[in-house]
Parts: sequence; C-alpha cells; structure tokens
Amino acid sequence: MNTTRPLLPSPLLRLMERLPAYPPALAFTLGLNALVWPALREHGSAELAGRRYCIHVRDLGLRLYFSLGPRGFAALSSGPADLTLRADSRDFLALALRQEDADALFFSRRLVTEGDTELGLLVKNTLDALDLPERLARLPLPGVKRLLARLGAQAAAR
Repeated sequence: MNTTRPLLPSPLLRLMERLPAYPPALAFTLGLNALVWPALREHGSAELAGRRYCIHVRDLGLRLYFSLGPRGFAALSSGPADLTLRADSRDFLALALRQEDADALFFSRRLVTEGDTELGLLVKNTLDALDLPERLARLPLPGVKRLLARLGAQAAAR
C-alpha cells in the first residue's frame, strides 16, 4: 500500500469521498471521449463495447463506473462491473503517463484487477497500443504540458 503523501489536499479528499459516483464518472468519461475514443474508433473497440467497467481510486475513495458504446464512453451511477481496476491515484497517473508498466504494478499488487481477466488483458493491450501521453500533450488547453510535467514529477517522486 502506498504510504506517501496524497496528491490532493485533505479537505479535497474528504469532499471527493462524499461525492456520489455519477458526477466524477461523467467528468471521467468526458475526458475518455476526448482522449481515448478517437483512437479506439481507429483501432477498433468492438470487443470492449457493451461491458461495464469500474476504476477504483483507493486513496481518493473514488469509484468511476462507465461503459463503452457505439458513440463512446458513458458514465454509470454504480452497479456490478465486468472489470474493476483498483490502484492509488499516483499509480494510475504513472500508468497513464507511461512511467510505470501495468504488469509491474500488477505483480507488485499496486494495481488489482477483479472480474473478467480476459477483458482485463484486452484493456491492457488496447491501452498499450494507444499513445496516451502524446494525446494528452496535444490537448488544446493552456498549461496542459506544464500540468502533465508537474503531475509526472509528483508521481515519479513516490
């Protein structure tokens, strides 16, 4: 278990723990639709579609439920998931920025998967085929590169 300082200040963590599941899942799926969905359409996503997913960010007390359909990612309020991925925020960030390998996180028990293991491997292989850090850097938002560099440095400092 990660014993380093959390990425977010304590008051914000307490607020996030009290949030209902849907608003953060909606924000998350909006991000996925902007960053990941265009690449998935090109790469092919039929095997991932129609399944229910949950990202459980342990240190934030946050569970993000979503599915993938013909028009992209859709937020869900809760319910059983076909695949749940559980890790701390720093590990998810390091994974997204490719500072950590999913296999290394999995074997060190910092990334836990529950549910359909074949689906988990499919998700991992699909995400490996996409260049998320490069897609993040191309976002037309001011300061994105600076923010990514700062978050990457924080994740690497664990």
